[in-house]
Amino acid sequence: MRAMILAAGRGERMRPLTDHLPKPLLPVAGKPLIVHHIEALARAGIIDIVINHAWLGALIEQQLGDGSQFGVRLHYSAEGETGLETAGGIKKALPLLGAEPFLVVNGDVLTDFNFAALTKVLPAQLLAHLVLVPNPPQHPQGDFGFDFATAKVTSQGTEQFTFSGIGLYRPEFFADVPDGKQKLAPFLRQAMAQSQVSGDIYRGFWADIGTPERLALADKEFRSAQEYN
Repeated sequence: MRAMILAAGRGERMRPLTDHLPKPLLPVAGKPLIVHHIEALARAGIIDIVINHAWLGALIEQQLGDGSQFGVRLHYSAEGETGLETAGGIKKALPLLGAEPFLVVNGDVLTDFNFAALTKVLPAQLLAHLVLVPNPPQHPQGDFGFDFATAKVTSQGTEQFTFSGIGLYRPEFFADVPDGKQKLAPFLRQAMAQSQVSGDIYRGFWADIGTPERLALADKEFRSAQEYN
């Protein structure tokens, strides 16, 4: 299985930290945020990893290189200075991701999620599998519903959860995504309406690194979680 780390965001809410450093390279618990993902993917046996980038993307390539220092093979998908949003970025990177289901993780989250849990093969009738998490304080309304009886993700539910930014996708999911800037949520909702998106709920450590304050809090909480484990 191959994986993609989404690293093309500008990180406006992280300024001034991101004025001269792309958000994925911000340090958390002693190493760049994106390195936590690379190492976790390597532990799961996923060694072919695609990284998209936009703002200051050359710095990402300079620091990470070909991935050999982490025991993986890194491939880059450059999107210029402005990026292509999530669906557009994945669509552009499809030639690097192959014909089989692939894993995607947002580069601006921090988690101890075991990516090996997603190396299962998607059933033929499904286009995507999403990892949901309990709603954090900054996002109390959540993103999607979840049917516990069928393990399907829905647009709305009696209980809403937040999309963790971690998912498994078939390349076919992106067949109808036009080239250029495209958000992911509308296409997910279309697939949900056809009952083609499964999911599960992860209740372990997960943090959205969206502001300098949340970066500092995630750093503290992640260090504590690692010490506890």
